[in-house]
Amino acid sequence: MKKILFILIFSIFLTNSNATESVKSISNSPNISQQEILKMIDLSKVKKYKDRLLIPYRENPNLPTLQYYFQRDLFKVPPFKDFRYFVEPSKNPYEFKFETIDNKVVKKQLKTKGIYSYLYFEDDKIIIDEISPKDRLGKLFDNETKFRSNSMGKSLPSYILGHAICDGYIDGVDSSISDWRIVKNTLYENHKLIDLLNMTSGDQKYVYDSQTLNEKDFSFVFQENGHIDDNNVYKVLFNWFRDKKPSSKKIYNYNNLNTQLIFNYILFKTGDDDFQKLLDKVFREKAKIKDIVYFYKLDGLSKAGNIHNMFYATRYDYLRIAKAIMDDYQNDTCVGKYLKEIHERRIPKNINHDGKRGEPHYNRTKSYGGQFHLDYPGLEGKVVFGLGGYGGKAILIDVEDSRIVVVNTIHYNNDRFKYDHHKLLINPIKYGKESFE
Repeated sequence: MKKILFILIFSIFLTNSNATESVKSISNSPNISQQEILKMIDLSKVKKYKDRLLIPYRENPNLPTLQYYFQRDLFKVPPFKDFRYFVEPSKNPYEFKFETIDNKVVKKQLKTKGIYSYLYFEDDKIIIDEISPKDRLGKLFDNETKFRSNSMGKSLPSYILGHAICDGYIDGVDSSISDWRIVKNTLYENHKLIDLLNMTSGDQKYVYDSQTLNEKDFSFVFQENGHIDDNNVYKVLFNWFRDKKPSSKKIYNYNNLNTQLIFNYILFKTGDDDFQKLLDKVFREKAKIKDIVYFYKLDGLSKAGNIHNMFYATRYDYLRIAKAIMDDYQNDTCVGKYLKEIHERRIPKNINHDGKRGEPHYNRTKSYGGQFHLDYPGLEGKVVFGLGGYGGKAILIDVEDSRIVVVNTIHYNNDRFKYDHHKLLINPIKYGKESFE
């Protein structure tokens, strides 16, 4: 009897131990708890923005507010695998070479702006490797902390789509999504993937960014069922896009729904098991990530379209992923040919960057293609794939000259927190490491 009792207690211990390790491994902050981070923040000076997960664009918050919203990024979703589509680390992660230099401009930007991590990579080496000072944001994370992508995550489903096409799950970018049951009798029923990839779905009367619109005056609509990003694809289409027709004029209209349709169509075509294999292939085998990465999982079953492009990875794993994209392009792999096709079929944005549907400086490109920002002013003649996310997050990949910039931030605006995008983004891609000398 005692032996049986001992075995039972030991098995419970192992179960709890394994659960704890599982939680730690998938946590955005595996080495420091939310409680510990909150103790480092002067909460009496924090300004909280009602009903806002992120700091509003026009705000100029103090340091405790920046720190507070940074920890919200980390701990919004509980550290359980049921809330995520995740990928385990590679058994043979890519190890970077370092040939780092100091740069006063970069250091000053990290001391004064909302940047918490900056990486510059050139010719297979990390040249600049900086984090926010410890008296600012640097004390709240380490190299195992997973950072929120915001809209940088829009580009990743496109990269995954390239692998799905190359593996035979989908014919190509001109494939129609009309075989997908949940788009029947909606605005998107007869759309081709290329229309979704280029944000030219003819949906500009109904949606922009993450909001549905009042088609009479294009004002934002109050959504009783929650934010459009908080619901699976079926719910969104059923509630807001039934019996709607696309505009005959297909123009660039940046919005989250196009990305969600791409991503969940891949899930539909592969099925659950093969979808996981596809994610493993992209991130474990190709990018050779060192830590767990994951996408949000929304409510409902996979057949309802429950994967979201919101992505989390460490600062170095973002760079590993960017390098994988660059390697595919340079090596002219099947996925590399896909990248070249979406670049060739890019469309002009033709927008007033300071207008109602404007874009911040780090995304102000002339073209868009395949869920990437393309043709940066000042980089004419260069093939640069750009990923951009709210708050100033940006990755620029110079696929021909082997240069990559990765900027992770908590806040950006056109005032106090507008970082120098020329010196941090454009010049390094244009001139290489000489721009830091």
